[in-house]
Amino acid sequence: MSNPVRIGVVGYGYWGPNLVRNVDKLPGAELVAICDASGANLAKAGCRYPAASMVADLGTMLASYDLDAVIVATSAPSHHVVARQVLEAGKHCFVEKPLTLTSADAEDLVKLAEERGLVLMVGHLMVYHSAVRWIRDCIASGELGDVLYLYAQRLNLGKVRTEENAFWSLAPHDVSVALYLLGETPDSVSATGAAYLTGGVHDTVFANLHFPSGKMAQIHVSWLDPHKIRRFTIVGTKKMLVFDDMEATEKIWIYDKGVGAPEDAMSYGEDLTLRFGDITAPYVSLSEPLAAEVGHFLECCASGEAPVSDGRAGLAVVRVLEAVDESIAAGGAPVAIDGSLL
Repeated sequence: MSNPVRIGVVGYGYWGPNLVRNVDKLPGAELVAICDASGANLAKAGCRYPAASMVADLGTMLASYDLDAVIVATSAPSHHVVARQVLEAGKHCFVEKPLTLTSADAEDLVKLAEERGLVLMVGHLMVYHSAVRWIRDCIASGELGDVLYLYAQRLNLGKVRTEENAFWSLAPHDVSVALYLLGETPDSVSATGAAYLTGGVHDTVFANLHFPSGKMAQIHVSWLDPHKIRRFTIVGTKKMLVFDDMEATEKIWIYDKGVGAPEDAMSYGEDLTLRFGDITAPYVSLSEPLAAEVGHFLECCASGEAPVSDGRAGLAVVRVLEAVDESIAAGGAPVAIDGSLL
């Protein structure tokens, strides 16, 4: 049996406790140290995980403990500096989403990790959702036909942020899933948004992603909406699929619907017909996405394989987020996306 991956976690604030909980319970990991600048956070962590060391300084943790990997769960503005320090220390690195706040910083981390031969993984949690994995396999099987377009909605009333806009806060989930399901990165983005509550901070954003294959994805996010919605709709040439993450059990519905024409079709689409078939809700065994995500990171640290949500995937998402901001500022004008390093 191989030795467990020795893990240090930086940040025990909002999301850090969830990551620490999963590291602690997985058999392939050893929770060695928790680092946080807040004494109160360290006190909470120390009570719950007495076997782990509590450290207030990242440099001390990296120098004093024999770590294989570090999980970064600090605030997004600190991701680049903290992750770079971890990689420079020769440790594999997991960074919560978004990878960084600029594509230049994301490129820097990708290049550094590859130069050092280290695993760099980004916390794109939804691509480890068992239902999303099932949907990707369904698309690959050809059951839906050729995917034409998809759209995602991530809406709620709150939690309102005053520093990051709704797209940066909510859409990394949907952008990462769209790229994962379609298997390509967009070449341009157009977007509109509005800041109703805090000047300069967009509460609602509509973004359209265009892909080299001609596929499209639309993403609507808002924290100023009466409905709590977490839904993906995928339209194919044969069938259509809806993934509703707010449903407790039947999260996926497949609609045998479409538009077609007989073999002796007339020109100009004069005899195109609508097709209505069965609606099915396939059974998908559900498990905690975060446990799958952390487990995948451990496997990659042990094997050296690239994660599904590696640094390049994180860079691709950051480029979309940047392009959306640029398009909104330009009144919705399309913005081209750099495809280098991807």
